[in-house]
Amino acid sequence: MKQLLFFILLLPLCVSSQKKGSKYQVHTIAFYNVENLFDTINNPNTFDDNRTPEGKDHWTQAYYQDKLGKISKVISGIGSDVAKIPPSIIGLAEVENRQVVEDLIEHPNLKKWDYGIVHFDSKDTRGIDVVLMYRRSLFTVASYKKHELHIIDSQTNLRQYTRDQLVVSGILDGDEINIIVNHWPSRRGGEARSNYKREAAAYLTKHLVDSISRNQHKPKVIVMGDFNDDPINKSLKKILNANDKVMATDTVGFYNPMLRMYKKGLGTLAYRDRWNLFDQILISPALLNSKSNGFYYWKSGIYNPNFLTNQKGKYKGYPFRAYSNGRYAGGYSDHYPVYTFLIKEIVE
Repeated sequence: MKQLLFFILLLPLCVSSQKKGSKYQVHTIAFYNVENLFDTINNPNTFDDNRTPEGKDHWTQAYYQDKLGKISKVISGIGSDVAKIPPSIIGLAEVENRQVVEDLIEHPNLKKWDYGIVHFDSKDTRGIDVVLMYRRSLFTVASYKKHELHIIDSQTNLRQYTRDQLVVSGILDGDEINIIVNHWPSRRGGEARSNYKREAAAYLTKHLVDSISRNQHKPKVIVMGDFNDDPINKSLKKILNANDKVMATDTVGFYNPMLRMYKKGLGTLAYRDRWNLFDQILISPALLNSKSNGFYYWKSGIYNPNFLTNQKGKYKGYPFRAYSNGRYAGGYSDHYPVYTFLIKEIVE
């Protein structure tokens, strides 16, 4: 109820900040951790044995198809109340391979929107990757590259493999946009003991942003992902300098709209009755200039309609996940999606 009230209060404030009588073109940029979107085929190179019909999770084709239907339903609804269409660009985390994303965009809920895919297989030990989906009619990919995160485990002194960071640059309806999709290392073993892994991920992201800035003057950059850290953690607030008081004239850092949401008690996932806001979208200063000729930032939000929330039982009020307590629960994901609107005034 607290989350719903916040968004009811937020909307008129944002609308009133635009010129009265003006019309705007809107693009939704989104991110969604889809909670282990796996097919039913055992991959001998990854630890997906449980996600097979014979495995511990008894992951059947029926469950897989149900999952595809539900995730595609969610994606089709993000931002559609304002933009009237599904997201122009959306990053996903926890997909097993390219084929599951191909199956996703071919689902009847999404097929007519003609999504393209940018994906690389990573060396992640769980066998999960990040991916970027984009509307081909709205976004033209110019370049893309994956970047491995090199981490030495502090306990074993061995190389630890995790998700790559995906950088995609292209033209969004006439504007040059750069997207970095992340899924940073988890807090397994405890937050304090694993901080160094996410801080290493933050330094890699910062390096990638610096590289973009050397090739583009005041680039428009969006960093999205499941960071496994909250907006107040060092990885985001200090290393990436992601804050809630960034101006268009700033030359470093990011505007993090999720920081204010976090301060109000909002979150995208819950654990032991505590909310975290790990899923975030960061905006570079170049996207904050409303006087520019191109698209600029309007507002962000957490997409959490009632059907994405567990309505009963032990986990009432939590995101309605697909798998729980060793069985298929029939939900969607243990994370809520997040989104950002970019707008441009239509001059007639």
